[in-house]
Amino acid sequence: MNAPHIASRSALSRRHFLQGVGTAIGLPLLEAMTPAFVRGVGAAVSPKRFVASCAGLGFHTPFLFPEQEGRDYVETPYLSLLKQNRGHFTVFSGLSHPEQNGNNGHASELTWLTSAKRPGLAGFKNSISIDQLIAQQIGHETRYPSLVLGLSSSSLSWTASGVEIPAQDKPSELFQALFMDGTAAEVKAEVQKLKRGRSILDTVRERAKRLTGELGHRDQEKMDEYLTSVRDLELRLQQSEGWVQRPKPKVDVPQPKDITDKNDAIAKQRLMYDMMALALQTDSTRAITLRLGGLNAVPANIPGVATDWHNLSHHGKDEEKIEELRLIEEAEFKAFNDFLSKLRGMKEEGGSVLDHTAIVYGSNLGNASAHDWHNLPIIVAGGGYKHQGYVAHDASDNTPFANVFVSVARQMGVEIDSFGSSTQESVRGLEV
Repeated sequence: MNAPHIASRSALSRRHFLQGVGTAIGLPLLEAMTPAFVRGVGAAVSPKRFVASCAGLGFHTPFLFPEQEGRDYVETPYLSLLKQNRGHFTVFSGLSHPEQNGNNGHASELTWLTSAKRPGLAGFKNSISIDQLIAQQIGHETRYPSLVLGLSSSSLSWTASGVEIPAQDKPSELFQALFMDGTAAEVKAEVQKLKRGRSILDTVRERAKRLTGELGHRDQEKMDEYLTSVRDLELRLQQSEGWVQRPKPKVDVPQPKDITDKNDAIAKQRLMYDMMALALQTDSTRAITLRLGGLNAVPANIPGVATDWHNLSHHGKDEEKIEELRLIEEAEFKAFNDFLSKLRGMKEEGGSVLDHTAIVYGSNLGNASAHDWHNLPIIVAGGGYKHQGYVAHDASDNTPFANVFVSVARQMGVEIDSFGSSTQESVRGLEV
């Protein structure tokens, strides 16, 4: 089970601190051993949550964006598939991150949740993704500060030091981590591992402190940041001992079987959505990312599709390719609609799980055929917002997409005024 990393911007070698400790485990692995937070108690209201899901091959926006703004829009082909949940989401056009020209046409997926500029080009270093910022602030209230998921090991989530967090891509393992308790021996071994991790950090901290006196002013500042992250990690490892010994929530659902056909992307999406809904309902986490990605192959079990998906996304306005692409994307929207409906059906204090979960669904490409990262297709669902139907920002002079992230974070109680390339605390059409 992949857990979020606690970021460190130290420029010093981790080997320097671990030399002679008698272990090959570096800090990134220690940070990923297990989430280390303690659930809050006495909550009077249902928790606020965040989900982000990105389709790396885009959506054909003429089938998504309506012609008129507002709640009374005429349904487009894709929005007709979400009609069961009309009134519970807002469709946005005219949003994007600035300067997303990268080292290839799909590089903007790296920065969909960070808004860092010029992805993959010389000197590029990614920044923290919004889900991980949220996890840092409120992740201590759940067993898992965040869930980083995907249909492959690549993810949408990045640490503050610009390191990609590998995605969990096996629903069976995700289910086990969420809902299956270990044996007494396994729990004891896990506690011992956590204590060993704390002892290693004690050694790291002491050696770092001894080195501090030999550093210049700027390096001392970096070392202070490093030691702060070590202290935070020590606390979280200590808290995690309590989580290991607590029973996991019980669900009346059998452990799922992973999809064996690597090209059955829609079945994989549906299974991940099911696991995400259970994780949210049981308050196992409050931040989830799901990288939908795409395929350089023909997706399985979609009648009428016989062409490589990536090839179809580069349709060049070929009507036959667009119609085939439409079949794939309609299947994605049907799966997303079922996810929304499932969350709406999960009732809790003050409404439904959907009412308390802000979901950002869309793509890093506005026109995948041209690798154009402007005018992104973005849907914001749930989250307690007064949904506006369709809101069209300027398709040429885009509004910063990162403004949406600031609003979502603030809705969850994360007090930030800005994030990445944001210019405001929200966007027009995203009203509480």
